[in-house]
Amino acid sequence: MNPKIHQYLMLPVLAALLLGSCSQKNDEYDASGNFEADETIVSARQNGQLLSFTVREGDTLARGAVVGQIDVTGATLQKEQAQASIQALHQRTTDPRPQLELVRKQIAVQQAQLDQQLREKARTQRLVAADAATTKQLDDINSMIDQLQRQISVSRQQLAVQETVIANQNRSVLSEQSPLQKSVAQYEDQVSKGVIVNPVGGTVLTKYALEGEMATTGKALYKIANLDTLLLRAYITGTQLPHIRLGQQVTVRIDAGNKAYKSYPGAITWVSDKSEFTPKTIQTKDERANLVYAMKVRVKNDGFLKIGMYAEVKW
Repeated sequence: MNPKIHQYLMLPVLAALLLGSCSQKNDEYDASGNFEADETIVSARQNGQLLSFTVREGDTLARGAVVGQIDVTGATLQKEQAQASIQALHQRTTDPRPQLELVRKQIAVQQAQLDQQLREKARTQRLVAADAATTKQLDDINSMIDQLQRQISVSRQQLAVQETVIANQNRSVLSEQSPLQKSVAQYEDQVSKGVIVNPVGGTVLTKYALEGEMATTGKALYKIANLDTLLLRAYITGTQLPHIRLGQQVTVRIDAGNKAYKSYPGAITWVSDKSEFTPKTIQTKDERANLVYAMKVRVKNDGFLKIGMYAEVKW
């Protein structure tokens, strides 16, 4: 047979094999997409210069790790000023104990004199009954007893008044303490916000600031994400939607080179309830589908999976 005729006869066969190969490749996966992670942007919580900032891209940081310090000298000085004002308040208060103790001693002396006069009255009454003393002596004693009782009553009133006056004076002075304590707490909060603490464990993806730069509240300092587990955002058609469910175990594979693939187990964690137009970078099983549904597959990362990497899903 003429070789050229043989080639022409084999063309349809080759075309059919190629189409079959492409069709078989498309049937090897049900959806495809790219890996992503839950990224956290850590921002400054205080205004000031970055005195230290040890974050580097690619670093693995633990949750709660201190990674920098913002200058909070102003807030520190204001805190110390408020604390000094609180100490000055205590110096302005009056200690009531010396004055009150003096009045109490005076009352004790008067009470002793009263007890003595009461005993003298009893003795004089016996003498008057025996005609050994005059009634004038008894009247003088009674007068002295009455006078001492009045003095003791007045002294006790003075004691109560002094206690009330001093307590009111101290209360008026110490009433300024509560607002100052609130100010101290406020400045302590500002000082604590100067410490840059890593909020989540993960790997630093991007660094936005450098040591020595000025930081403002809300300014992004770095971006971090936990890469131990990644999410594959894939897209499926409406005809595939009834065949999947949350928690379903699937197989995710990535291109390992030399026409080989590396497979990972995964689980469907989220399926969108709204359809959207197929992204240009996504290949679906049915290329003619205009509307697709997004879903997320959680995959344990062994270190080879990267954010943005293309992968395919099979269930």
